[in-house]
Amino acid sequence: MDKHYVSNKDESVRLFKNDLLEMFTHVHWSVPMILYVPAIVFFLLRPSAASGGSLALAFVGGILVWTLTEYVMHRFVFHYQPRTSWGQTIHFFAHGVHHDYPNDSKRLVMPPSVSVPLAVLFYGMFYLIIPDDYLPTFFAGFLSGYVCYDTLHYATHHAPMKTWLGHWLKHHHLRHHYLNEDRAFGLSSPLWDYVFKTTHRARERAQDPKS
Repeated sequence: MDKHYVSNKDESVRLFKNDLLEMFTHVHWSVPMILYVPAIVFFLLRPSAASGGSLALAFVGGILVWTLTEYVMHRFVFHYQPRTSWGQTIHFFAHGVHHDYPNDSKRLVMPPSVSVPLAVLFYGMFYLIIPDDYLPTFFAGFLSGYVCYDTLHYATHHAPMKTWLGHWLKHHHLRHHYLNEDRAFGLSSPLWDYVFKTTHRARERAQDPKS
């Protein structure tokens, strides 16, 4: 298939003529941790009548739900191909630019202007279906999954990740960029790629010179 990236360098392409709007599209990799780790601590410290064991399960459940959310959004939202010109423009701003400039270090984590409204939206959804005693801990797990996702996304493009697990996660994601962008949608966890059979095929992995 055609490869859509155009650069392997840590460089950017301008998206907006307005300097202020352009500034908000560049985000340092540490911003999600600075913004959401205090929120995670806040939710973990909320009082609850539930037992410690059930709260631990709620936290793990939040992480698991995040991994599914990440997979669904990446596969069906970020990789949706609109037919209209304005839709294609929005798609390029949201994700296409990352495939053209995958090593742009200032566009590897989600801007707070997008992540904060999404966090509020997801909290509202969970509020409707999760009991009050479990909601704060569950949401802390969900946010923890998100922070790991953004941090790992930066690391897969700019950190050595020399451990076996790090190497595996790194190449799972980089194959998505350089071998077949219609596979390997899970980044923080490839679990759902195995469930929904969207891992790279053996013959595709064989084409990866770094495997």
